[in-house]
Amino acid sequence: MDNRRTFIKKSGLFLAATTLPSCNFLFGGQQKKLGVALVGLGYYSTDLLAPALQLTEHCELRGIVTGSPDKIPQWQREYGIKDSNVYNYENMDDIANNEDIDVVYIVLPTGLHAEYAIKAANAGKHVWCEKPMAKTAEECRQIINACNKNNVKLSIGYRMQHEANTQTIMKWAETKPFGKIENLEAAAGYNGATITPWKLEKEMGGGAMYDMGVYPLNATRYTTGMEPVAVSARTMTNRPEIFTEVDETTIFDLEFPGGIMASCRTSFGESMNNLEVNCEDGWYYLRPFQSYSGVQGKASDGTVLEPFGKNQQAVQMDNDALAILHDEPVRVPGEDGLKDIVIVEKIYESAARNGERLQL
Repeated sequence: MDNRRTFIKKSGLFLAATTLPSCNFLFGGQQKKLGVALVGLGYYSTDLLAPALQLTEHCELRGIVTGSPDKIPQWQREYGIKDSNVYNYENMDDIANNEDIDVVYIVLPTGLHAEYAIKAANAGKHVWCEKPMAKTAEECRQIINACNKNNVKLSIGYRMQHEANTQTIMKWAETKPFGKIENLEAAAGYNGATITPWKLEKEMGGGAMYDMGVYPLNATRYTTGMEPVAVSARTMTNRPEIFTEVDETTIFDLEFPGGIMASCRTSFGESMNNLEVNCEDGWYYLRPFQSYSGVQGKASDGTVLEPFGKNQQAVQMDNDALAILHDEPVRVPGEDGLKDIVIVEKIYESAARNGERLQL
């Protein structure tokens, strides 16, 4: 809790911004786009989500929630955000009275996801939550319950499941064009000379497994179309002076029904980005499999999976917006995010037990 308070104080989350209600979306087609408010104006919001929202067809950037007043003028100039749509972390509850905002996108450190996703749900707004969904499975359940209670949709920001080549891989899990999957490998990591400070803090949900490891973990699930039945894992670090609280590298093996084995690796100290699938009658891969662009691959029959060529975040947000507008199921619901965190907790438990095999 002290670390959380320290983060909030350092980020200036207690400082004020103004808020007044304004007009909004009416179901029935009078307004085509949903209004999105970004919560947290760090790298991902600034460099990726906000620009992507300029490319979307069904939603648009209308609000911000920030603890850094110095950022507000630039965001207002660049995106035309009204004073009445600017909030801080103390008055965020007031967003309930703002009909201009339909969706609240949580883009905070993992350790703060649950608190602010629940605030958004209780304000009656649909919730988009960045991955990983939360720090614990219990927090995930609390978010799901809050969204259900308030009758709002919840979507987790697994952009890869909205990407075309990834969707092909997901389809192959059902159609099995190369026969039964026998084994697969998935790895995601980068060699970080400098790492965002909160990602080194256990209380904030830092560590390679939370930040990058959910990519290969989620990939094994959508690639097989199944849920793992057992896990074994170990963690390590080459920089113990930096990684005093969290994992720098985590290696984990997942067992799926039918004897399918998945070998996975994630790291803040190694660059890797691949998904390889071996089947009875062939193979296929994506390299890279989780980059912001250029996801591509090949199959043993000569099939080439060319790069998607679209902004992944824009496609993700448009898909999620359409689910709201048409009142249809979202592509990556909270239950999917919860399943990953249940496994993440078992991965850390196995690592603490020197790689002991644990059933799921």
